[in-house]
Amino acid sequence: MGVTIKNKTIKGFIYIFLILLAILCVVPFFLMIINSTRSGNEIMTGFSFFPGGSLAENWKVVSENLDIFRGMLNSLFIAVCSTILCSYFSALTAYGLAFYKFRGAKLIFGVMLVFMMVPAQLSLLGFYDLCNNLKITNTYIPLIVPSIATPAVVFFLRQYVLSVLPKAVLEAPRIDGASEIKIFHKIVLPIMAPGIATMAIGTFIGSWNSYLIPLVLLSKQELLTLPVMIGSLQSVTDIASNAGATYLAVAISVIPILIVFAFCSKYIISSISAGSVKE
Repeated sequence: MGVTIKNKTIKGFIYIFLILLAILCVVPFFLMIINSTRSGNEIMTGFSFFPGGSLAENWKVVSENLDIFRGMLNSLFIAVCSTILCSYFSALTAYGLAFYKFRGAKLIFGVMLVFMMVPAQLSLLGFYDLCNNLKITNTYIPLIVPSIATPAVVFFLRQYVLSVLPKAVLEAPRIDGASEIKIFHKIVLPIMAPGIATMAIGTFIGSWNSYLIPLVLLSKQELLTLPVMIGSLQSVTDIASNAGATYLAVAISVIPILIVFAFCSKYIISSISAGSVKE
């Protein structure tokens, strides 16, 4: 009896802690929504948990100074292309590094780990010079193509596929005469789906929120991504008067991220049971 009460007490404290943690995670998002309905002067006075009456004025500032839907389409195109390329080619590379023995495999894996430790900002100047020499600035090529080689995603998927895919599973289709690329698409890829979906969320969010590289490489107004457009909103007039409009633009920009996260989260849960390997 005493053990049961103790277990229930511990479980109750865990639930309370998780509820408080969930509230802490939701509050910043909630305040962003509230601030998108308040004026800049109201925001400067402090926090409020009650909506204001300046939503229409904030939307007017956003619509007059930004082509927000154009920026959203630009960001969506870049993020979707980057996510698809990164997910597929990273999974293919991770599978090759995990199950194929070839000369230089350990060297490639070591170089990949080194590049994971190097901040991307350090290579920005060299990357800009490269893009400028190749005449691909003011295009989406340098924002999409480099996502094919993502060391962190390859490292994660390599470790993931080693933990969920026994080598014996690959022997049967090889004996039956299946090609290696068919084995990858029909067997390996479905089993790796939960890990790929997890990495796809991070890749999409990272590409969607990317600010520095698009700011450096893009100068044409019609090509600007949504984060760059939102950043320019603060310089239209003074920051204080545009604070509410900036919050509104940020709130709108979060909508695609929430949709992708909700979709991929459900896919991860369903894939864990559907793609598991039974011993």
